[in-house]
Amino acid sequence: MSGQGREHRSEERARSGGPRGSESGTSSGFERINPPELARPAGFSHAVLADSNRIVFLAGQTALDAEGRIVGDGVVAQFERALGNLLTALRAAGGEPEHLATLTVYAVDIEDYRAHAREIGAVWRRLVGSDYPAMAGIGIARLWDVEALVEVQGIAALPA
Repeated sequence: MSGQGREHRSEERARSGGPRGSESGTSSGFERINPPELARPAGFSHAVLADSNRIVFLAGQTALDAEGRIVGDGVVAQFERALGNLLTALRAAGGEPEHLATLTVYAVDIEDYRAHAREIGAVWRRLVGSDYPAMAGIGIARLWDVEALVEVQGIAALPA
């Protein structure tokens, strides 16, 4: 973003008394932006602003164990393993869960995923916390491993 765009946004915030529709940033250096003109987000943020120059692109992760086998009965158990695998890769790159800027969830049965949203949300809060990145959930026909029910892919922005 150009410096001019940042100045304009800063002027708007000053006039409005602060970041409009945003939540205060955490130690991660993110500003989670949820404009009041959009529906109240549940389990995601509408936008995440990161002033960082260290970006980590995280490959899609499924519920693979160390031997390359899909483990976990049901979408909740597989989501937990897939998210855990993603966080393991993020930590290996020097990041922490709060550095996730965006996450895409691919589910082979989106209705099943939605039906277990509360349990999946509890897994999220236990592994990541109460802050949510910009997220998308996408229903798909199948994943690479036919036994896989869910895959997660993300981008993290680490503090400089």
